[in-house]
Amino acid sequence: MKPDLRVSIGGLELANPVGLASGTFGYGSEYEELVDVDALGALYTKAVTLAPRTGNPVPRIVETPSGMLNSIGLANPGVEAFIAGKLPGLRGRRCAVFVNVAGATEEEYLEVLERIEAAAGTGPRAGVDGYEINLSCPNVKHGGLAFGTDAAQIERLTRALRDRTRRPIVVKLTPNVTDIAGIAKAAEAGGADAISCINTLVGMVIDVGKRRPVLAMGSGGLSGPAIRPVGVACCYRASRAVGIPVIGLGGIMSSGDALQYLLAGARAVQVGTGTFVDPRCAMGVLGGIEEWMRAQGVERIQDIPALLEV
Repeated sequence: MKPDLRVSIGGLELANPVGLASGTFGYGSEYEELVDVDALGALYTKAVTLAPRTGNPVPRIVETPSGMLNSIGLANPGVEAFIAGKLPGLRGRRCAVFVNVAGATEEEYLEVLERIEAAAGTGPRAGVDGYEINLSCPNVKHGGLAFGTDAAQIERLTRALRDRTRRPIVVKLTPNVTDIAGIAKAAEAGGADAISCINTLVGMVIDVGKRRPVLAMGSGGLSGPAIRPVGVACCYRASRAVGIPVIGLGGIMSSGDALQYLLAGARAVQVGTGTFVDPRCAMGVLGGIEEWMRAQGVERIQDIPALLEV
């Protein structure tokens, strides 16, 4: 019997639990000659900000053991260019589309979402099924501290966003905090339909010969297999702190990696850096999950977390 891979996020049904992580897959069209994007559960778009961003100076990517550091700086064409140039293509997607929203102030987050809401409208071909809120951005009105490190700020911003849309809201959590369970609870209290964890860890690589950091901005976000154990642990803690679904990501390169997240309590997963190694990585992850479920006699994807023995 074919396993039931369907996942529900805020009333939105995904065909399967495997998604493509924001910032690693563009807006879907960039890879469509290599990957059947619509065979996956969801596409989480590259971040959209109010104004265009050229991003940080180069070099802004460097490989590390079992991973990579990036300091892209949320380079994107801005919300109006997204609406004009990217949204039409997203309307043709059959998989769920979550638009990643970022900003430097609460007002920017709200305006980006409001403009996209107005442009997308309603209906099955709106091109936007939900939003993923990137809370790793520095809040310029509060000393540059990332939104995602302040529980009260997360709850307030999430509630304000919740009041402006009926579409599912996924709050993306940073691991760079002391208590991810408390941060997850704040997102849930604000009305989030799900949380995704984790975003990248802060890291630095130094060129010993030049005696300076390799990245132009000094530090960057660490992703890839090196952070998977951290992501799994965060997912485990967050999923036991909230009643809403948790979407796990961080270092997923294979179905075994993804299954660790699902056993830890995740309802769904995202593949990010693995795409840079193999554009079809997410397809392999999906196929491997289904094969494992058949072998284990697991009928529904939502039954996997209960199999963990601790």
